[in-house]
Amino acid sequence: MTNLSKKLGEMDFDGLLTDIKPAPEVRGGTIRKLSAAATLKRGTILAKSSGTGGDGKLVALGTTAVSNETLTPDCVLCDDVEIGTAADENAAVYTAGCFDPDKVSVASGYSITDGDKDNLRMRGIVFKAAAAAL
Repeated sequence: MTNLSKKLGEMDFDGLLTDIKPAPEVRGGTIRKLSAAATLKRGTILAKSSGTGGDGKLVALGTTAVSNETLTPDCVLCDDVEIGTAADENAAVYTAGCFDPDKVSVASGYSITDGDKDNLRMRGIVFKAAAAAL
């Protein structure tokens, strides 16, 4: 009983998730290794590789597709992940949920399109701005 008063952990509210409907769903995904090591931040929208040249792995939305590969918006990264050059990285991703459009990110130089939002909506990912503070 005395341990119940001890602090077990702490979570900072970052505003990424803005509603409980649709309910957030978390699954595992494999992020493709990069040509130069980098850190993908929590809230990065990821696209899944498919097509004849696709490998089913995830990349930041807006990444240039390789030959015969189709990149489709798919999920949102749960936590910061360091991606190296030697191996693919497994990570937790949101496959559904309601997100603040000002808190998500994509590849540098890319802007989210209405088509991207439609593709994500079909997968259970929607966008809604957080309520303004009173």
